[in-house]
Amino acid sequence: MAEQVTDHPDKKRYEIDVDGVRGGFVQYERSSTEIALIHTETDPRFRGQGLGGHLIAAVLDEARNQGLAVLPYCPFARRFISEHHEYLDLVPADRRAEFGL
Repeated sequence: MAEQVTDHPDKKRYEIDVDGVRGGFVQYERSSTEIALIHTETDPRFRGQGLGGHLIAAVLDEARNQGLAVLPYCPFARRFISEHHEYLDLVPADRRAEFGL
């Protein structure tokens, strides 16, 4: 299964394709210093295969590479961060309580 995550700034979302088929997306709002993750959705055909986690991890890795703070308004993204503490530092310390982190 070949996965490809691509940023589509014109749509304000990252999309993940699996073998050329759209598997899901993360909707976001971005400024010069932060990215707010608004909504994550996966195609029902791919649920239960870890695709959402792969997508969120790719987005968080990209945020880290770009030096962006992450605001996880999306419940899926928030849960992913709470279960993968290596990404907690991306959420500003003074905002973590707001997201239950």
